[in-house]
Amino acid sequence: MSRKNLTVAGIVTTALTVLLLAFALRPQDGGTLRQASVPDPSQEKTIKKTALVQDVSATDRLNRVDVSKHLRTMLSDTHGASPEAISAYARNLQQGHGHITMLMLVDFRTHKTTTYKSALPEGTDQENKQLLKYLNSAKAAIKGHQAYESPSFIIGSKKYYFMAQRDQEGHIGVIALINQKILDRVAQHQLKNLRLIPYPKEGKYRVESVHTDTLKDITVKTGHDNENASHYYENEIVVRFRNGHPTAGQLQTIAADIRCKEPRKLGYAYIFRSEKMNYSQLKTYFAYKWHPQYTEPHYMYLTNDTVSENTGANVITPNDLLFSTYQWNLPAIETGQGWNLSKGSKEVIVAVVDTGVQASHPDLKGRLLAGYNAINSGGAPDDDVGHGTHVAGIIGALTNNGEGVAGISWYNKILPVKALDNSGAGTTYSVAEGIIWAADHGAKVINLSLGNYADSQFLHDAIKYAYDRDIVIVSASGNDNTERPGYPAAYDEVIAVAATNSKGDRASFSNYGDYIDVAAPGESIASTYPDNQYAALSGTSMASPHVAALAGLVRSLNPALTGKEVMELLTSNAVDLGDAGHDKYYGWGQVDIYRTLQAAGGGQVPLQLFPQHVGEQLKSMQ
Repeated sequence: MSRKNLTVAGIVTTALTVLLLAFALRPQDGGTLRQASVPDPSQEKTIKKTALVQDVSATDRLNRVDVSKHLRTMLSDTHGASPEAISAYARNLQQGHGHITMLMLVDFRTHKTTTYKSALPEGTDQENKQLLKYLNSAKAAIKGHQAYESPSFIIGSKKYYFMAQRDQEGHIGVIALINQKILDRVAQHQLKNLRLIPYPKEGKYRVESVHTDTLKDITVKTGHDNENASHYYENEIVVRFRNGHPTAGQLQTIAADIRCKEPRKLGYAYIFRSEKMNYSQLKTYFAYKWHPQYTEPHYMYLTNDTVSENTGANVITPNDLLFSTYQWNLPAIETGQGWNLSKGSKEVIVAVVDTGVQASHPDLKGRLLAGYNAINSGGAPDDDVGHGTHVAGIIGALTNNGEGVAGISWYNKILPVKALDNSGAGTTYSVAEGIIWAADHGAKVINLSLGNYADSQFLHDAIKYAYDRDIVIVSASGNDNTERPGYPAAYDEVIAVAATNSKGDRASFSNYGDYIDVAAPGESIASTYPDNQYAALSGTSMASPHVAALAGLVRSLNPALTGKEVMELLTSNAVDLGDAGHDKYYGWGQVDIYRTLQAAGGGQVPLQLFPQHVGEQLKSMQ
């Protein structure tokens, strides 16, 4: 036998041995497999409404706990301070937390009351009477050395509540009037993201809706219609020319023919906006005159908001204010045990291509890189929706800082990329531009909590661009309770994430299908929110960043792994749910942080991935 044949035989023998070992050593799930159920449209609407109410209620609780902590901190930090210092503290607190409408400080030693932003909201006589009733109850409570929290009440069109605290010595009390505008904001947010209303509205952006399969025009009348619809700009077209890039003269000809300004260019593709042609006319024009490689609509992408074995490892429990009571999602995927193996690394960047992120949020301080704005060139990637800030907090809110929520990663930097506008929607161009920009600026993981049902070659080119640069790409599957593949989640280069609830069952709104890779918690997830607040949101948008954060931890623990190997580790170490093996509701199962990090090892190729390396060796010898 030749030396080459001996080598090949040795490699094959080794591969077979390792395969057997890998199978034998694969962690056993232990536990009952869950069978998923799919609600019909009428049930779906009811269940989604329940999820919305649950999110608003949880956000109310998060808000009250957070405010209580701020009032206690104020009493502690200003103990013995001068009136000027206390006034400055109150002013800074209100500037950073716009929902604190009024602060009232009561000194029981001098019987002096100082009010900051003293104007109370004005309503009807009955509303004003109720406000004064709760204010007097707050004063009476702290006079009696008790804390106080009123029910919510309405003044005009706004909702408020009072909260009061007293210091340990009993000398000083503080009363706060809190505007609960965040509850309306979360409700409106979730009406769109859980697709309870038609979204986006046709005509607002010169938007048209088509049936995803036939591309025939349809009108989205109900939230449930979203599962069959893809939205695009009626007077725009994406074109990739067959012979590379057109010359300046050819672009001038096109501009004169279709009456357009200079096209936008990204990678190999161009977007033309005509002043006289709709999409059908543009498609015919380019097909007959220019014979392009492909043309397609300029699609819009929308936000997709809406336990395992006991290993015996020490569970790290952070001191974040809201962790123990509200963050059920982190223990559900063995995060506390996983932190013993990896808390992340500053060298591994996780990009959040979304609505932007609030850079000044106290629970994201120091975690964000400069980022990019694909909506407003040159602008900061600020969040004017709330979605991106919530996603970023799931990945990397400051952990163990006694503030707010705990992020899954303690150290990975977050790269915010604003690709969705202030309505929560973006275009193929802005999303593709955001992906390519993140890929060119150091991202090792990209989270895409967004989607559409149109298979766009333009977007797929951008996905491939990032994948070819060894980046792990994670995307939400969607919230329409449909088996229809959503994109970019359904692309082979992307990890598609479905959502589960606190019981480990499939979330009722979660999309499903053979393209699903894994599942992660996505129901009533507490995280950071604009205006230095916290909110609970439901959706596969919330499930996806759990997986992106895990990919960041894996790449931090073992930088030697390729992106493809990271994807394999995430799927092969998930806790199997539903039918045995891969199924269309949970993919390979719910991600498990501890098991995955165990398998990732600490710098060498894990045993279960060794056969892939053997295969590469065999290829190189052919």
